[in-house]
Amino acid sequence: MNAVAFDQYGRPADVLKQVEQPTPTPGRGEVLVKMIASPINPSDLLYIEGRYGLLPKSFPCVPGFEGVGVVTANGGGLLGSLRKGQRVAVLNDRIGNWAEYTVASAKMVYPVSDEVSDEQAAGFFVNPMTAIAMTRHVLKIPHGAWLLQSAAGSALGKMILKLAKRDGFKTINVVRRAEQAAELRALGADAVVVEGQGSIPEQVLALTGGEGARYAIDPVGGATGTAVVQSLANGGRCLLYGLLSGEPVAVDPRWLISGSKIVEGFWLADWAKKQGILTMLGLMREIRGLLVNKTFETQFTATYTLGNIREAVEHAAKPGKGGKVLLKLT
Repeated sequence: MNAVAFDQYGRPADVLKQVEQPTPTPGRGEVLVKMIASPINPSDLLYIEGRYGLLPKSFPCVPGFEGVGVVTANGGGLLGSLRKGQRVAVLNDRIGNWAEYTVASAKMVYPVSDEVSDEQAAGFFVNPMTAIAMTRHVLKIPHGAWLLQSAAGSALGKMILKLAKRDGFKTINVVRRAEQAAELRALGADAVVVEGQGSIPEQVLALTGGEGARYAIDPVGGATGTAVVQSLANGGRCLLYGLLSGEPVAVDPRWLISGSKIVEGFWLADWAKKQGILTMLGLMREIRGLLVNKTFETQFTATYTLGNIREAVEHAAKPGKGGKVLLKLT
């Protein structure tokens, strides 16, 4: 089969190459999936660079954490037999999805409704699950409360905007470019703060009547993440779920202590492993419903094949590209 692999860490466009590999064989509890498509997520690029929380067990390594495909074989077990022939969303941190075929745990593939396109099904897990888990399950943001989010113009940020309108909480959205503000307001943003147009904490205080944000999420780190943390209200809580800037967040312990503020990390893979099967099945049903009614809808700006992987990852790494990049695998 054809696949994309890397045999050392580095800039994705430099280390990725198309290779031929034997088609993998599923073991008991696993299924073989003929892949259709996979999005290129920031986590994929960090993984290839060696800067992600999960590292390859060996080289060469096929990347790609999520995608959509059709189950063609079962390695043994009841669940795998039920999945055979079904189109499924695939979450995979073992072999990688950027290949014509992959092997995944039968527990980590989920049937997708015919009402959901291949493109939308390809991004079933990472962004939708992160958005729901952070807002509904971890922070449990109540109706009417303020959520402050940075990188609000990202695919995940836009999903959180849609979820906010559905669940009734308000959003303050930090963006890097002024032209993003109108788009986010059209999607339902209650307020937009543009970096470089004044202090983020001061603007948040003004928008919240001098209180600050009770809830916040940040995937950027560095100066942006630091400003988000500094915008917390007393008793506020912030989830750090990425490090797009590559720079750490600076927090004065005295400031956290004086207002009983909480800053903590969130990693979807780690959180999901701690949840019971009923919680995860319920979460997947939530995602399926939000995809079917188009509350969640990922915008794709370009599609590439495995043979154009270098151009694909270069495009995916560009800021302001207007959507995700999709890999067609068959």
